[in-house]
Amino acid sequence: SDVDAAVSAAKAAFPSWRDTPIDERAALIDTFADAIRANFMEFASLLALEGKPPMAAQFEVDFAIKHLKGTAQLRLEEEVVEDNEEKLVKVRYTPLGVGVGILPFNYPFFLGLGKMGPAVLAGNAFIWKPSPYTPNTALKLVELAAKIFPPGVVQALSGEEDLGPWLTAHPDVRKISFTGSTPTGKRVMAACANTLKRVTLELGGNDAAIVCEDVDLAQAVPKIALGAFNNSGQVCVDIKRIFVHEKIYDQFLAGMIEAVKTFKFGGSDDTEGAFFPPVQNAMQFEKVKDLFAQIEKEGWKPAIGGEVEAEAGEKKGYYFKPTIIDNPPEESRIVQEEPFGPILPILKWNGDEDEVVRMANNTDMGLGASVWSSDLERAERIAKRLEAGSLWINTHQDLHANVPFGGFKQSGMGHDWGLIGLKGWCNTQSLLLRRSGGII
Repeated sequence: SDVDAAVSAAKAAFPSWRDTPIDERAALIDTFADAIRANFMEFASLLALEGKPPMAAQFEVDFAIKHLKGTAQLRLEEEVVEDNEEKLVKVRYTPLGVGVGILPFNYPFFLGLGKMGPAVLAGNAFIWKPSPYTPNTALKLVELAAKIFPPGVVQALSGEEDLGPWLTAHPDVRKISFTGSTPTGKRVMAACANTLKRVTLELGGNDAAIVCEDVDLAQAVPKIALGAFNNSGQVCVDIKRIFVHEKIYDQFLAGMIEAVKTFKFGGSDDTEGAFFPPVQNAMQFEKVKDLFAQIEKEGWKPAIGGEVEAEAGEKKGYYFKPTIIDNPPEESRIVQEEPFGPILPILKWNGDEDEVVRMANNTDMGLGASVWSSDLERAERIAKRLEAGSLWINTHQDLHANVPFGGFKQSGMGHDWGLIGLKGWCNTQSLLLRRSGGII
């Protein structure tokens, strides 16, 4: 099968790639990033065809290239734990072997390179499995990679939903790095148990933003609006719940409505500078539509939006009017679930820090969270109490190649990126060299 052939090629490529000095591996990653840059518009156009406006596709390709070049700067050194007359003790990090990245549809270009870069830098051979909804850029990227890396080091396999289980079951695959929904992540983890594969899971999020009464609204509102509606809500680490101090709630809500009115939505053929895409596929459209149907059923109050635009026929594609729900009950579905679409609840908090921390932490998810305040000490104090893998102050979704990214609770296990993410692509190995004395 294709899976066996790809895994065999990766397995054959691994020993010499593992033994290639890390500086040489990093140089090839850097060369690869430059080659992507040299073909920038071709990649951006291909990415746009899978459901993004050109401006958003160009942003993703540019961000991915910078992230990949940042990854190439990372180095895992041997750590000396003890060095004396009796003994030398070191901790080493050795690559695992064949690794697989299973990718979602929302940021296929960036997230794919975000797995490939660290995997091959650490010395592994890597197989990229794109979402069936967005295979094109992965296949084209790997075609380019094949001209730069030794044969078998970077490959891609595209297929339908049965491809992932074949890869998770394969005895010669040493690690699965998966980005996607929490229910699918649980199935991946269960499938990896049989062969005790290493597994990194970057799953759903229900990120809270806590807005304090002393915030600079003119600065914060546009950033929070973009952080909530980026990719039309189809980002695991978009802001999904906003808790606003009651003293500024009305002003904040009015500002958010004005910000959302400026957003331009469009598809791959957009020529008017749209940045926000439609919902990417029919399956996701039905899920988001179900949540929109609750507005009337549950009596939620839309401050703006509330309609399923696709069914009005104004635009081709799975569009919704960007929607803000005004102060819904804390236990309502829009607060408790991750919508993965352009709908957002804004809730009030009364100034009691304990209470807003409880509200923010009242979720099974724990990917990211942010606090917005002019008082940075207070903001940090609140942030450190939040149960999330990434904390931001006066920013959100601020991602970097040298900073680990991972979730608490049901938002995942392990990390992508940073030195911690790089270690996730390695075995940890202790080495003790006895100079004198000893227990034997």
